[in-house]
Amino acid sequence: MSRAALTLILASKSASRRAMLDAAGVAYESIPADIDERAVEAGLAGAAPGEVAEALAVAKAAAVASSHPAALVLGSDSLVVCAGRRFDKPRSRDEAAEHLRFFSGKVMELHSAAALVQGAGCEWSHASIARLHVRDLSDEFIAHYLDLEWPAIGHTVGAFRIEGPGVQLFESIKGDQFTVLGMPLLPLLGALREAGVLIA
Repeated sequence: MSRAALTLILASKSASRRAMLDAAGVAYESIPADIDERAVEAGLAGAAPGEVAEALAVAKAAAVASSHPAALVLGSDSLVVCAGRRFDKPRSRDEAAEHLRFFSGKVMELHSAAALVQGAGCEWSHASIARLHVRDLSDEFIAHYLDLEWPAIGHTVGAFRIEGPGVQLFESIKGDQFTVLGMPLLPLLGALREAGVLIA
């Protein structure tokens, strides 16, 4: 399908994902997906974290693609695992503080995935991982940090925005910046070139 005929839809309202696509010069529309993520996860018991993130990315894209069959729909998802425990987005400031206390001094694994769906078929999907070493966080720092960042980080897994004060949480990061921001952008751009959305 030609570039002129193929519309790309981002099935997300994530500001960081929109910013990545905008900065990369990718034209798209944004239509957030409405899925029951816990229901999707329930059918993935025992799956590796990257597989779960990938399945959620596909599910989000498929939900939007069902009503926009002529478009190529991009779904994306991120999840955090630390010391064998899976973390979802914090539902309150107190829960965010609990997450941060747990992360303190540990390595956080951030799994980010993206998928492209057209009609009823998944055309491409990919998951990547970043490992973020959280420094020892004092209670004083956590309180100050949440004064600055809550409730903005309520929509983020890991309770941080790396492009903001969240960078102060870490001693070191292994993995590319796009994975940390929530989407494996470089593999995605390759897939968009293959699909004809971008000029190769």
